[in-house]
Amino acid sequence: MPIKPRFFTPAEVAAHNTADDLWVSFLGKVCDLSPLMTRYRGDILLLPIMEFAGKDIGSWFDPETKDILKHVDPLTNCVRYYTPRGRFVHVPPGGPCSDWDSDTGQPWWRDPGYEVGLLTAKARWIRVVNTLTSQEQQLEVCSEETLAEILQRYLRYNGHAHSYTWKHNGAILDMSRTLVQNNVPDNDRELEQLRLDRDLYVPSILLHFNDDLTEA
Repeated sequence: MPIKPRFFTPAEVAAHNTADDLWVSFLGKVCDLSPLMTRYRGDILLLPIMEFAGKDIGSWFDPETKDILKHVDPLTNCVRYYTPRGRFVHVPPGGPCSDWDSDTGQPWWRDPGYEVGLLTAKARWIRVVNTLTSQEQQLEVCSEETLAEILQRYLRYNGHAHSYTWKHNGAILDMSRTLVQNNVPDNDRELEQLRLDRDLYVPSILLHFNDDLTEA
């Protein structure tokens, strides 16, 4: 049974960038706002969200309060939400407004119903090499993922991935642990400091075929 992803890369979030399929990330969370877009279809207050479809909007929020940033309005001297891109859905107007529905319930940025997972703190690349067929595939994965979760990503390229033993530098990998926990280091920072091409130093995971065949 496929494992539901816990973490997503920025590239995966960026792939959902239309009104009918719109994801954003903020404060470490990844949210699918497609239902919000459908509910308020045609509303001008969706425009700021549309502008950032598939992107990180963490700059909109106060990391301590987990709420939209606030400021003192220079015209009214009142504290209000700071929305330099324009007011968006569930943000109240700056003053009295006859068409404002104050009974909107929980604002979308506090509603866990929109959350689909977490944004990885660090995406990294690995090279998966099938020693039986000599086929190799580069995968961008999340540093927090276990090898079992990475295997789920690889299944699209090899439906029998469960029938292989995964190794790195001759050592069998523990599928319940992450790459770093399996001594597969992430040297991106060091390579960047040395101004070396990271693409030339992508760590390889070797897949060794077992006798049994699992079903695709």
